[in-house]
Amino acid sequence: MERLQRGRIGHGLLHAVSAAVLRREALLVLLALGLAAAAAGVFYLSRPTTLTVAVGPQDGPEAALIEAYAGLLGRAREDVRFKVVRYGDVRDSGEALQANKADLAIVRPDVFMPENGLTLAILHDEALVIAAPAASEIEDIPDLARKRLGVVVRHDADLPFLTNLLAFYDFLPGGGEAAGEEPAPGRVALVMLKPAEVTAAIAEKRVDAAAIIASPGSKAANALVRAVESGTPDKKVALVSVPDTEAILQRYPELQAVTIPAGTFGGRPKRPQEEVKTVGASYRLMARGTVNRVAVASATQHLFEWRSKLAAVAPIAKLMKAPDFDTTVAATSARLPNHPGAVDYFEREQQTFLERYEDYIYLFAFFGGTIGSGIAWLGQRLARKRRERVDIVLDRLLDVMREVRAATTRAELDAIAIETDGLVADVVTYARERSIDTRTVSALILAVDGVHAAIADARRQLDGLREAETRSGARTRTARLLALSVPAAE
Repeated sequence: MERLQRGRIGHGLLHAVSAAVLRREALLVLLALGLAAAAAGVFYLSRPTTLTVAVGPQDGPEAALIEAYAGLLGRAREDVRFKVVRYGDVRDSGEALQANKADLAIVRPDVFMPENGLTLAILHDEALVIAAPAASEIEDIPDLARKRLGVVVRHDADLPFLTNLLAFYDFLPGGGEAAGEEPAPGRVALVMLKPAEVTAAIAEKRVDAAAIIASPGSKAANALVRAVESGTPDKKVALVSVPDTEAILQRYPELQAVTIPAGTFGGRPKRPQEEVKTVGASYRLMARGTVNRVAVASATQHLFEWRSKLAAVAPIAKLMKAPDFDTTVAATSARLPNHPGAVDYFEREQQTFLERYEDYIYLFAFFGGTIGSGIAWLGQRLARKRRERVDIVLDRLLDVMREVRAATTRAELDAIAIETDGLVADVVTYARERSIDTRTVSALILAVDGVHAAIADARRQLDGLREAETRSGARTRTARLLALSVPAAE
């Protein structure tokens, strides 16, 4: 019974060790999970970045430009994509950017300047263009005192723009709007005109000059200058300049200093004769400061590189330009700051893939080496556990062989056989995992065969002893019967 108890303890120990050892499939699962995580990381880093762009006004040329650009990005399968959301006005698109409803937006700073907006590109400038008959001797804004100024309004913000500018020169709008009535001192009469009414208003002297806020090279600005020229008897026109632009920008930093080059509106005769300084507003593509600078750099790069393609669909693309700045510090600290991602492109300092993710690569290499060392250590531990497990089985089989030789009853042999069967089953299960070498398997087979042979021999010996005892007892009983029967016969 003591040997049976030792056998049960050994068998229990074997199963305890078996439960503690991880199966090889677990390592394969861990490896597969690691590879899946790495693949997911690569996919995440390489997938295109989709940026939501708020555009307004929805029927303006700026919206058409961004729509065309978004289409090109999608067809070229670039690493950045645009999702365009249309708004009714540039104020609405700017407010969407400030409310974080969009990543990028078309913004006109003098209408609404988002607090979180940083410039990627100036889509186009719009300048205050004031044309007057040359004979009127109106050369600059101060000469408009007590004059009537016809205004062609193209945007709701045009009148506030002009009102602020007049306020800088201490002019008040209004007064003398009736035909033939001279405005009061310190006032400039603003007369609303349609483009088709400009020539007649100049010819009939209902206005002394006409103004429009538009790109100097646009059809609208050119039409205004031509209309004023047509309304003058001598067909001569002069452009009114805006002096003190630097001081104006100090007060109204959302405005732009604009120079109208000589000959912008025609070369025969040259209109204007010399370049004219004025102020204006800009339509800008802006992004939130928190938008990834790599994505912004890519978006800015393709926007300028594809200018020719875009101009075929949206001619306004020809007017795009980069913000003016001298240094990177100046670019990010300007009156209207630029996005660092756009500056990366303008300064040709865009990051490569390695530069972009070098911190992650370093951390992966560092922790990857640590994890690899841990896996190697775990593998060694598991290999040691495997060897310990095989050694336990072999040692137990050797003990069993000795116990078989010492067994004196069939019950003991039956218990040993049951334990051996359990060891065999465990070894077979283990061998199916291919975790032990052929030599070890051969040793185990020999040990198991030896135990089975020893059990068989022991059983035969016990059976022989029993038969011998039976025959001996029979002979003894026969002899006794013969001994008893002899005297009786006498």
